[in-house]
Amino acid sequence: MPEVRILSRYCKGCGLCVKACPRGVLRMADTVDRRGVRIAIVRAEVACTGCANCAVMCPDAAIEVEAAARTPA
Repeated sequence: MPEVRILSRYCKGCGLCVKACPRGVLRMADTVDRRGVRIAIVRAEVACTGCANCAVMCPDAAIEVEAAARTPA
């Protein structure tokens, strides 16, 4: 399963990543951080396919998507 990481120090809360995710993996936080920003958070990582649309859309490079580790057959 791919892993999505939001780098909160870079997220400005624009929401472009949430709109770009075809599976609804991300959402905006209900509360603001210490900067007064509602950052993006991972809502349902199990639904992530690793498409990285969120990372591509993020204008501040605040999202990392790590591909799922392959297990030997």
